[in-house]
Amino acid sequence: MTEASFLSSIRRGYDTIAEDYFSHFPRELPGHPVDHGMLTAFVELVRGSGLGPVADIGCGPGWLTDHFNSLGLNTFGIDLSPAMIAIARREFPGVRFEIGSMTELDVPDASLGGLIAHYSIMHVPDEKIPALFQGFHRALAPGGHLLFAFQIGDEFRVRTEAHGHQVEISYHLRPPERVAGWLRDAGFETMATLTREIDAEWEKAPRAFLLARKPLSA
Repeated sequence: MTEASFLSSIRRGYDTIAEDYFSHFPRELPGHPVDHGMLTAFVELVRGSGLGPVADIGCGPGWLTDHFNSLGLNTFGIDLSPAMIAIARREFPGVRFEIGSMTELDVPDASLGGLIAHYSIMHVPDEKIPALFQGFHRALAPGGHLLFAFQIGDEFRVRTEAHGHQVEISYHLRPPERVAGWLRDAGFETMATLTREIDAEWEKAPRAFLLARKPLSA
């Protein structure tokens, strides 16, 4: 099967910047205290459900995957970029990381207790989102939780320079209500939506977190 062009472009871009991207941030999980509040809520909900492991989809160099494991949550990371996965395995050798695509999630049906996509669904075109979310629904156990973080807006952008490299990394800014609608169509129940304004020099758009659950009867 021929790979979608957007996947090839994203892989090349992140392979190119991987080492500089990792060096740009501190080793610990970067982010805003408000963001960490939503991440903590997700951890508590997944832990309380007593279901399967968590998949960190688009894990990059593995900060969040390692953070969740440090909190006692069985979490593994998946990323499209072999270079990012190589860094994650090097920096966090006790954590499981796999090369893979969120559009072809290679896990058994109903095997996950949680799924997080931390600024990664933004790279998927609108027309691919319904099938993507249906795949997430298939992978989650009934009662499993899902958390997205993404940039708020309503436009398509292409980044041509990152960390001193020429790249072509496309991404979408979306209103939270659109993402919530796609989730409902895929069979999820939205539990909470958090939005915050730009609060760092490097941030280019407001941020959203969207927490959802697969119904127990699903």
